[in-house]
Amino acid sequence: MRPRASSRNADGSPRYGVIHVNIRHTRRFTVVGNHLAQHSEMSLMGIGLGTHIQSLPTGTPIGIKDLAARFPESEYRIGRTLRELEEHGYLERTRHRLPGGQVITRTVFYNRPGYAVPEEETGREAEPVGAEPGAAEAMAAESEPPPVAAATPLRPLPRPSGPANAARRAAAEQVLVRLRGVDPRLLLGERDVERLAPAVEAWLERGASPDAVTAALTLHLPPRPRNPAGLIGYRLTHQIPPERVAGPGTGRPPTPPVLPMQTCERCDLAFRGAEPGCCKGCG
Repeated sequence: MRPRASSRNADGSPRYGVIHVNIRHTRRFTVVGNHLAQHSEMSLMGIGLGTHIQSLPTGTPIGIKDLAARFPESEYRIGRTLRELEEHGYLERTRHRLPGGQVITRTVFYNRPGYAVPEEETGREAEPVGAEPGAAEAMAAESEPPPVAAATPLRPLPRPSGPANAARRAAAEQVLVRLRGVDPRLLLGERDVERLAPAVEAWLERGASPDAVTAALTLHLPPRPRNPAGLIGYRLTHQIPPERVAGPGTGRPPTPPVLPMQTCERCDLAFRGAEPGCCKGCG
């Protein structure tokens, strides 16, 4: 019988997979549960951001703008990841109005979801809601002027309201593709162009020319745009021009109302008028 090949080298190390070199920490370390570090449903960014937040001291601001200032990810990705942590029970954000009228966002991070923290014991060991002993929590109160933008749902990309128009869609895609000619940093992938094209169509539908759209998307860019597609999507959503209204300045004066037909009380001829009476000849 052929002997079975060993999965380890002569020195006892595995022949494949990761090899750990573990040094015992005595200062500046964080204990992270495998339920977070090896979460089977969260994204890698969610696991990483959750680990980072857990390592922060109590009182550290973790708003979207605070995190975006520390990391290369865009505000959109960070906001989406914070919502992912909320969905899995690691993060809780609630609004509170102080006696003076100021609104704050109270942020609690659970190092083990399923455990509640009494307000007066935040940062200490918590009493379990589940079946296992308590967990340490971190809470920060982040003062923000009302309204609190961090908790505001993201607005969807605009879309054209009229029927599909192949020529308009092609023009919208060309606007997005040619952005890199204005600024090489605005190089968009095919999927981003497909996703953003309906929003550009909505601008064109509202009377904006392709050159006007290009100018709005490329004017006063940040020094180092980390997420060009997210930046373009934000501007397309929040700077879209208002819908065109017929009237002065549009080249199409409003259509006057059509008056009903009346019969002249004197000559019996028909005429249009707001009320019954006489025609102009008899009046």
